[in-house]
Amino acid sequence: MRLQIKATGFELTPSLKNLIEEKIGGLARFIQRWDKNDAVLTRVEVGKTTNHHQKGDVFYAEANMDLPNKMLRVEETNNDVHTAIERVKDRLKNEIVRLKDKLTDH
Repeated sequence: MRLQIKATGFELTPSLKNLIEEKIGGLARFIQRWDKNDAVLTRVEVGKTTNHHQKGDVFYAEANMDLPNKMLRVEETNNDVHTAIERVKDRLKNEIVRLKDKLTDH
């Protein structure tokens, strides 16, 4: 799985990049059937929704996973960027499992 990471509105620190690679990269075991020769591209973007607010859901994380013949997209907002990344990972995992179940049923 190829992973592209982008930060919008703030600087992407090495620790945040490592967290994203660890969390989203851990989903590679769920997509092995589609990931022949690094065919799956996952684009992750983290950022601030606004520059002038200090409280509330000011951080967002979104992930777009390009599978062959299918694209999965999830996004989350939260007051903590780490929590937003964790929730994106959980929702993306649920989407992958749902897609696998759907393909297995038919």
